[in-house]
Amino acid sequence: MTVPAMGGDATAVHPDQWPKGQSPLPPDPALEARIRDVLSKMSVADKVGQMIQADIKYVTPDDVREYRLGSVLAGGNSKPPDKPYPNGADWKALSDAFYDASMDTSKGGLAIPVLFGIDAVHGHNNLVGSTLFPQNSGLGAARDPQLMHDIGEVTARELRASGISWTFAPTLTVPQDVRWGRSYEGYSQHPALVAQYASAIIGGLEGKPGTAQFLDTGHVIATAKHFLGDGGTHDGKDQGDAKVSEAALRDIHGAGYPPAIKAGVQVVMVSFSSWNGVKMAGNKGLITDVLKQRMGFDGIVLGDWNAHGQVPGCTNEDCPVAYNAGLDMLEAPDSWKGLYKNTLAEVKAGVIPMSRVDDAVTRILRVKMRLGMFEAGRPSANALAVKSAEVIGSAAHRDVARRAVRESLVLLKNDRGVLPIDPRKHILVTGDGADNISKQNGGWTLTWQGTGLTNANFPGATSIWAGLQAQVKAAGGSAELSVDGDYKQKPDAAIVVFGEDPYAEFQGDRPNLAYHPGNDHDLDLLRKLRSQGVPVTAVFLTGRPLWVNREINAADAFVVAWLPGSEGEGIADVLLRTRDGRVAHDFHGKLPYAWPRSAIQIPVAAMARGEHPQFPYGFGLTYADHGTATKLPEDPGLVLSSAQAGVYFSRGKPSQDFVVRLTGANGVAMSVAATPAATADGSLRLTALDYKAQEDARSLSWSGTGTGAARVELVAPAPLDVDRETNGDVLLVTTLKVDAMSPGDTSTVGVGCGTGCEGRVPVGDQLSALPHGQWLRVGIPLKCFRDAGANMSKIDRPFEWSSHSGGQIAITDVSLGTVADRTLSCPTHRDKP
Repeated sequence: MTVPAMGGDATAVHPDQWPKGQSPLPPDPALEARIRDVLSKMSVADKVGQMIQADIKYVTPDDVREYRLGSVLAGGNSKPPDKPYPNGADWKALSDAFYDASMDTSKGGLAIPVLFGIDAVHGHNNLVGSTLFPQNSGLGAARDPQLMHDIGEVTARELRASGISWTFAPTLTVPQDVRWGRSYEGYSQHPALVAQYASAIIGGLEGKPGTAQFLDTGHVIATAKHFLGDGGTHDGKDQGDAKVSEAALRDIHGAGYPPAIKAGVQVVMVSFSSWNGVKMAGNKGLITDVLKQRMGFDGIVLGDWNAHGQVPGCTNEDCPVAYNAGLDMLEAPDSWKGLYKNTLAEVKAGVIPMSRVDDAVTRILRVKMRLGMFEAGRPSANALAVKSAEVIGSAAHRDVARRAVRESLVLLKNDRGVLPIDPRKHILVTGDGADNISKQNGGWTLTWQGTGLTNANFPGATSIWAGLQAQVKAAGGSAELSVDGDYKQKPDAAIVVFGEDPYAEFQGDRPNLAYHPGNDHDLDLLRKLRSQGVPVTAVFLTGRPLWVNREINAADAFVVAWLPGSEGEGIADVLLRTRDGRVAHDFHGKLPYAWPRSAIQIPVAAMARGEHPQFPYGFGLTYADHGTATKLPEDPGLVLSSAQAGVYFSRGKPSQDFVVRLTGANGVAMSVAATPAATADGSLRLTALDYKAQEDARSLSWSGTGTGAARVELVAPAPLDVDRETNGDVLLVTTLKVDAMSPGDTSTVGVGCGTGCEGRVPVGDQLSALPHGQWLRVGIPLKCFRDAGANMSKIDRPFEWSSHSGGQIAITDVSLGTVADRTLSCPTHRDKP
């Protein structure tokens, strides 16, 4: 795939060079007349309300009743009130409440049904008990458009069963740099596969245009996103800048949109990202001239989550530029009220022309009428919603998901035919992903990041271990689960399940493609079992290609399982023979992304330079492929450090090139070269401690003597930029044990950003209330440190614990994360001890 070069004005748009298209729906004079009739009765305030979408966390049905908002959404962490893990009944009740409010004209306005949208991106993933499919990168490996259509149909049915009729899917990105944290939302690096899948999944979600099934009561509105170039940003930075030619933007990143429009997609969501420095939410040439006029898109153009606020001259609460560029509805989750007020004033003042407003509202009404919302009644009255218990997570739906798991598996290595495994033997299943349904799903699963969950949150789902155990038992064999690889009986074969922990969006951005840099736990487990003479099959859970050459070498067989979703037994279907020795399901998957040769090789860019990846696009073995695997090169191309993954202190030791520094109450500092260590004045002492292994933690004791505070710090080898993480929900997570701490303790936890730059958060009162002697993951939002004065773009001391008081704590790990047993609150005012 050749990337066209840029030339001339890199931001110039030439609509006549883009594909020409039109809606697949023929003109409907009666519908358009009906739209005009409604439009003629609407006040300016009614129209502006239709052009705004608010999040359910920040808007109420009463607000919809008063402001006549056109739409609400449920973001990744937004739920019905007091329902952190909502079921179908919870969503139906909330959807009904918003619908009723939109149809209530007691405070004026017209009765126009409110649209309710949600990110159902791998099934209805914000619904307990739903069917969850492999994330899109895995589906790209399946190379099966009919499967995509079926997945769309199942997702639509489960959405309708919960009272929701709009999904923010599919994602038609074409990721070119898989360091990007949203790479798993893309089907492939190859535009042709994305284009093929676009029409298939939209057809499943919406039904076929021109038939009675199109947007009927069993289908939902689909959203093609993110227009345009989100997968082509420089260095794979989320919300970054796609520095590519117009031809590359069109041919690579725009490939999915003409088939999406031809399939009848009703909404296109505009990207956070920029194209050659111009924010997409303000790019009239691409939104109006190309998408609407040249491509003939006649549905709703929607903004992303406060993305309009990044357009120069705009804020989250004020952005006429975005509306004038062609966006019809702005997603203003928490900023909607200010946006409504300012937009109303700008329409009245002519800053936003009435013609632009009428075009936007016409499109919104067109989609609502095509969906039949004016006749449908309450969402809970939908036929699927009435029998939701029979629909959500049904056996037929789970069969589709299990088929998707089987088809998505990619076999990279099968040395001496270790696979398939005889289920009549004794099988060891190990690794931290073996019995972890959250890990096998990844991000965008019940929560935005997909973290903080247990198997109990997934009724009806099957872990990889449970699927293997069931089939082994049925065949007469035996299976043993051991996360750490220890066993009671030596196994005939071992299956090691490991991989990426869940993440979403920018929290998954990476500086390179090393897997768990500086943490060889999974590699050690593979090597340990193989050294014991046990045939080892590695099952790798990942949203994207990563450099795992050492892990591939350490295993006899290596399977990329991607993020397979709720139906873990699909893996057993392929890895195991039947009880009579047959192969029921061979490997089907082919790589949708090329696999890197080193941790610093970005395969698409490398191939453009004539270099070869480790495994090319389209690679994938089957059981018919025999032979002995060649050892892969194990040079990562850089020094592997856990700090690259936001890990600063692990198993009682600082990350590579980090330094532990103690400063006494007298202000004299020292670097720790060995343990035990103590400050010269005796105010702070550090010793080794056993937690899960020998000396894998450090105990810190403050004497409480002296006039100043004694502190321990982790000093980074170079400043760290965690500003992006601070803007999200990322925490500084310390795995610790409080041994001695009294009420009134003066302890603070902080970060440093150079001389005279720091942010400290008082923690003494909150930590002293924790149970003493118990290991806990304690999180502090990075925002707290920023609010306390730290510059989060140049952190040179990512962890500091300071205290005047006497006390004792133990620490084993310090890292960035999103999961904690206890999350401490920020002080209500700036407090810099």
